[in-house]
Amino acid sequence: MPKSLRSARHQRFLAQLISLRKAKGLTQTQAEKLGRPQSFVAKYEGGERRLDVIEFLDVTAVLEVIRARFC
Repeated sequence: MPKSLRSARHQRFLAQLISLRKAKGLTQTQAEKLGRPQSFVAKYEGGERRLDVIEFLDVTAVLEVIRARFC
């Protein structure tokens, strides 16, 4: 299986996350809703770091893509 980091599929995924954030009217600096610094958002949106499953669930909960947080 090829690596997904920086793949076309990964870039589309990041574009969707960015689009969702902007559609909600949120800026990267409003990352305090995640309990993380702005750089956390900048790094995963820029493809410098990956989100693990739990981080992904937290991000999508803040973006109201899913309604409940797990664990």
